[in-house]
Amino acid sequence: MASLMDELLDVIEQEENHYRKLIGYSTEKTDAIVKADIRKLEDITNLEQDETSVLKNLETKRQSVLNDMAVVLHQDAEELTVQEMIHLLENQPEEQKKLAERRDSLHRTLDEMTKVNERNRVLLEQALDMVNFDLTLFKSLRQAPETANYDKNAYNTGDILGSAGFDAKQ
Repeated sequence: MASLMDELLDVIEQEENHYRKLIGYSTEKTDAIVKADIRKLEDITNLEQDETSVLKNLETKRQSVLNDMAVVLHQDAEELTVQEMIHLLENQPEEQKKLAERRDSLHRTLDEMTKVNERNRVLLEQALDMVNFDLTLFKSLRQAPETANYDKNAYNTGDILGSAGFDAKQ
């Protein structure tokens, strides 16, 4: 049982380390979103997908260790979670404390990741809103009536934006 506990603690620690890497990538992603660096966003997304794959394998491993622990403890494998394992370790306070601390640390890391991802979500929504605004503006400029573009002799010039074009300084 002690080796299973060590293995569980190790898996949870590895999960936390990989979530910390994801937080780092998400922070880099924030910078890329602000700078509208699509290439960097693609690269970061690929790195995140790699980390997610590793995390999925670690989750499977954690569940496997919990299943093995359930067999040893004569518990239902479907219902044994890390939280339930902490509860079952009340007669072993040292092991209980280690597992609770590791779980709490992982939860704090996940909360931090959630905050960074929420910030990125809001930034992406704002960026999309700005792109949609720009597209709508350009479409409306292309659809401007020609009757509004007269020269000094009252002839229609046919230029939608005038001869000077669009002034980006405005």
